[in-house]
Amino acid sequence: MREGAHPGRIAAFPAQNQLQEATRAAARPAAPRPDDSARSVPTREQIIQEPAAPEPDATRRAADVTESVRANRGWWDRNADEYQTEHGAFLGDDRFVWGPEGLDEAEAGLLGPPEELKGKAVLEIGAGAAQCARWLAGQGARPVALDLSHRQLQHALRIGGDFPLVCADAGALPFADGSFDLACSAYGALPFVAEPVRVLQEVRRVLRPGGRFVFSVTHPIRWAFPDEPGPEGLSVAASYFDRTPYVEQDEQGRAVYVEHHRTVGDRVRDVVAGGFRLVDLVEPEWPAWNTQEWGGWSPLRGNLIPGTAVFVCERD
Repeated sequence: MREGAHPGRIAAFPAQNQLQEATRAAARPAAPRPDDSARSVPTREQIIQEPAAPEPDATRRAADVTESVRANRGWWDRNADEYQTEHGAFLGDDRFVWGPEGLDEAEAGLLGPPEELKGKAVLEIGAGAAQCARWLAGQGARPVALDLSHRQLQHALRIGGDFPLVCADAGALPFADGSFDLACSAYGALPFVAEPVRVLQEVRRVLRPGGRFVFSVTHPIRWAFPDEPGPEGLSVAASYFDRTPYVEQDEQGRAVYVEHHRTVGDRVRDVVAGGFRLVDLVEPEWPAWNTQEWGGWSPLRGNLIPGTAVFVCERD
């Protein structure tokens, strides 16, 4: 990664600071949207792979806020290169997709009609390489891309884009009250946090009245099935109501990756407790054009059970 690939830098802020420049981002013309047969945009530099770490043990056990944050920051820093290599072509450089099904914001308009995004200050949480923020900038919005992982944001620098990048915890957003018109998170933060209401309350705080927050997570029903793309992933193997976190841990028992399960009802109650009104719950269907497998997502499973849940929320 060349540090000079982006005119800005990754800013890491403690929670008590307020990012004054967070809502400044230059707009640029929207890039043409590729058709279904060529939805990806290749990146412009080779990704340097990190050495493989020993395979961790998978288990279900408790994991609090501190352990979850430490484990997931480390996991994404170690695995950002592999993630971008494996999924970067599907995600593109400046495409906004809500999940492995390929639901595209350009078509879905869950944040609002694309033509109405111009000039809006938008916070992307769990931005990764900031593909969604880059698409938003192309619509004339003023995005800020935030992620817990410094290495993921280095990929955002590698690809480029004239908007702020912030390395921070979604549970302690380093922005002033009412800094943003909209917020979004495509599989960012919410699946990995031990206290989702804390994140939702923080998002509400930095949104202006009437602001919309849209976030996607693994559909809760998937937790009852094995995370396999083939027929073995179609039989119930665990209780849907078991909220015990999924944890991968090293030989010393230290968590190196954590995901937290919430039922659909839990997610709805979290949204309300966070101070939002639930406007819509979108369960994307698997489209005919998408023939890829992504972890436990596949055309086979996607045509039978939902894989993603998208929550559309508004602050009153």
